[in-house]
Amino acid sequence: MRPLVILRPEPGATLTAEKAGQMGFDEVVTAPLFKVRPVEWSPPDPDRFDAIVLTSANAARHAGAGLEPLRRLPVHAVGDATAKAARAAGLMVETVGDGGLEDLLVRLSKPRRLLHLCGQHRRTADPGEHVVVPVAVYSSVARDEPRGLDRLPGSVVCVHSPRAGKRLAELVERDGVERGATTIAAISDAAAEACGTGWEAVEVATSPDDSAVLALAKRLCERDGE
Repeated sequence: MRPLVILRPEPGATLTAEKAGQMGFDEVVTAPLFKVRPVEWSPPDPDRFDAIVLTSANAARHAGAGLEPLRRLPVHAVGDATAKAARAAGLMVETVGDGGLEDLLVRLSKPRRLLHLCGQHRRTADPGEHVVVPVAVYSSVARDEPRGLDRLPGSVVCVHSPRAGKRLAELVERDGVERGATTIAAISDAAAEACGTGWEAVEVATSPDDSAVLALAKRLCERDGE
């Protein structure tokens, strides 16, 4: 079985690595490309909103004391990991989507005023009939010299976001790493596209969540390790 390389920032990298270990991967390498840090923010008046939208567990983990006045608002979360982090932060989760933000918004039954707690770097989505107000509560800072990238050749790499895919492409170009011996398991079409071309193979998970990416990666590791 080929090695698995995980690019997520901590603590997500360790959580994914632990899940991979439980799934039977032979070798798992964490190589975080970013450091996640809280940013200063002021919570808006909760009366302006019907609910909170969370698209990343990092928002719940790093929002800190600013969540206190917002706790009475229900949360619509993208993904089980995000919902779990929201509950751990004391928030009330009403909806858990298994797609992206736009898919989640479509599921809401009527126009809502939504507070999107998010990172400073985020993808925009069509709000449809809703009003979505983004407020950054954390930032992901690129690491200049991430560890573990020497393990790329011969491995399967999990790419959990378009930004990670773009950063990976930048680093292998900068360091002259051969792409042709590395296979990409991407969480979405956008993440796959951000990785660029020249890889041994690029495949996309059946749904945009950690479990689906790992299931794809395991199949690729086993297939290419035969």
